[in-house]
Amino acid sequence: MKVFNINDGNTLSVSLFSDVTNSKDLLNSIQAGTLDPEVAFLNASLIPDIFPLLAAAHKALVSKSRDLLTTRTLHSELVYNYSGSKHITESLKRCGISDDSTYILAARFNSSPDEMDKVAKLINGKEIELEELKTRANQSQILKHYKIPSQELGVSSLGDAIVCRIAARDAL
Repeated sequence: MKVFNINDGNTLSVSLFSDVTNSKDLLNSIQAGTLDPEVAFLNASLIPDIFPLLAAAHKALVSKSRDLLTTRTLHSELVYNYSGSKHITESLKRCGISDDSTYILAARFNSSPDEMDKVAKLINGKEIELEELKTRANQSQILKHYKIPSQELGVSSLGDAIVCRIAARDAL
């Protein structure tokens, strides 16, 4: 687990898991609203590094501070913002976990170490280092999802291209 300071004293605690076997149960708990503690589960294969996730987290916190959440919770807003799409259902399906997800990232705002321990116990999988995001990212899937042309990667990183889309989504 790693904790990042986002803004105004808010933090985002992040853990990365591989070989997850109970993603269907986790997804059912999310959809039923019974997940305790509340947490965002993302499809980690779409995350090439932590910076785009932090940009999405910042955007979610700004939306909450203005009472302008597009989704029901701050944690679903994180998944929605990471997607770069304006379609809520599509965003949650694409960037959130699915029934057969085995590689997931768990993120919780303003979490205590005890709460993150509870999150880790919810997941039947192996916790791995965040540095593995770079080597495990599915670049072709990311390029397709975010519609990133190869020419753009000549002048910026994959993470920077995603951040630009997250930032510009509301302006388009």
